[in-house]
Amino acid sequence: MQSLEAELERARDLDVGELADAIESIGFECTRCGACCTAHEAGHGAEPDPDEGREEHTATVFPDEVRTLQEATDRDWRDVARPMPYGLTEGENGLEGETFEWALRTDPCGDCVFYEVEGGVGACTVHEDRPLICRTYPFSVALEGTSQPMGEAVDEDGIVRAHECEGLGRDISREDAEDLARTLKERAVRELEEAIGVRDEYEPARVESNSGEVVVHDSEGAKGVDGRPLE
Repeated sequence: MQSLEAELERARDLDVGELADAIESIGFECTRCGACCTAHEAGHGAEPDPDEGREEHTATVFPDEVRTLQEATDRDWRDVARPMPYGLTEGENGLEGETFEWALRTDPCGDCVFYEVEGGVGACTVHEDRPLICRTYPFSVALEGTSQPMGEAVDEDGIVRAHECEGLGRDISREDAEDLARTLKERAVRELEEAIGVRDEYEPARVESNSGEVVVHDSEGAKGVDGRPLE
């Protein structure tokens, strides 16, 4: 397994032109269907289980992206982001434990709080300030330490992956493919920088059973659910 530092160098060395070639070969245009912004049936990607209901939308967001959205919307941290649920357990007083990422806040239906539908058409209300994961969907870069949504390899080397999306297969201009490729490379670099920061800043937290306490470890250190650093 490559070290995170080695993978970061690989990410920095990614050729934007080659990434654009892969994106252009499959094609993409957002149809504004909202599938990437809303909850989905439990078991999505395999056999959905109607008895398990719907799984809430989960999109990772960096600490500085949370602050950007705070400034754009004048919202509190907790109204923008929530602890990534993976690694947390359900106690008597709610979720508790340690986790290592932030996710965009969801509404009671499990949809992204920044997604709205008007006249039957969905739209992101913070489109200009949306996080990198939203800017690059449905594509990702498959390197150790990066977020890798399920999807098929688009290029021969298997570096560029494409998640299932109805916008795939549609015409895309070379200019748009290159813009998307640059953003995809930026996201890969940022994800690895974040992973290294989390590793270097991590110190185990003492979370008492049934305390209802959640600690989020990010590249800036340990934080509470309100985004404030823990002592």
